[in-house]
Amino acid sequence: MSLAVEQLLADTAARIELALEALLPKGEGYEADLHEAMRYACLGGGKRVRPFLVMETAKLFAVDEACALRVACAIEFVHCYSLVHDDLPAMDDDDLRRGRPTVHKAYDEATAILAGDALLTRAFEVLAHPLTHGDAGVRSDLVLALALAAGAEGMCGGQQMDLSAEGQTLDIGAITRLQRLKTGALIGFAAQSGAILGKAPAHMRHTLVAYAHDLGLAFQIADDLIDAEGSADAAGKATGKDQALGKATFVSILGIERARAQALLLADQAASHLDMFDAKADALRALARWVVRRQN
Repeated sequence: MSLAVEQLLADTAARIELALEALLPKGEGYEADLHEAMRYACLGGGKRVRPFLVMETAKLFAVDEACALRVACAIEFVHCYSLVHDDLPAMDDDDLRRGRPTVHKAYDEATAILAGDALLTRAFEVLAHPLTHGDAGVRSDLVLALALAAGAEGMCGGQQMDLSAEGQTLDIGAITRLQRLKTGALIGFAAQSGAILGKAPAHMRHTLVAYAHDLGLAFQIADDLIDAEGSADAAGKATGKDQALGKATFVSILGIERARAQALLLADQAASHLDMFDAKADALRALARWVVRRQN
């Protein structure tokens, strides 16, 4: 099944790549470096897990693929912006991302900041466009949900918690909240976006949020395990940084074996939330189990 999921991810990533390429600017003149940096940040790499969640949840509600692709691109713009900014010297100070130089290394810090800003705003431009959905109310719901997931009550808030926690002792509750915001909020938006597009009833949307909650925590524990055990070549980025910075993680609190067991438990819990969707959600169930076994 893991090979089947990897093929599904690869097939979806190929479609996302084409859609991203079409939606990214190709300007000339003084702003050309900005446009090139945006494209560099988004194209040619990444597993596209968040877009995959958009596409698969949209299938549950028979959403038009062209609409789902636009939402998938919007969330990938936000995800890529966050990586560009996370890699900056003022944040995580990374030189490598997806096996190649980070944006501020390939260009410069100012261009990297602007590229991240432009990707974030591009995401909302795409969601607000009538091509994303004919119903303005649906577009408004998508904009609101992504804004909450990406802002101070979501991803940005989690990143600030992460910065503030360096060198401090956090308990498992604080770590869980940090990662629920930093990583889980965007995953949560991705998982419920198909239900928003499909105008699904509230209980179905809540079911997908519950799935995403457990999936996001399993995903983050897997990331912590990769940082603790993996190689930079396999991961495509520097490893061992959490311990070097004194960051509290699931691995530092639970230990490697307990953390791995917890990730597997969360993956099974995530899959169990999808019972109401029967076989239509098999790809989402398989994804939950794949995220805890990945190496990058």
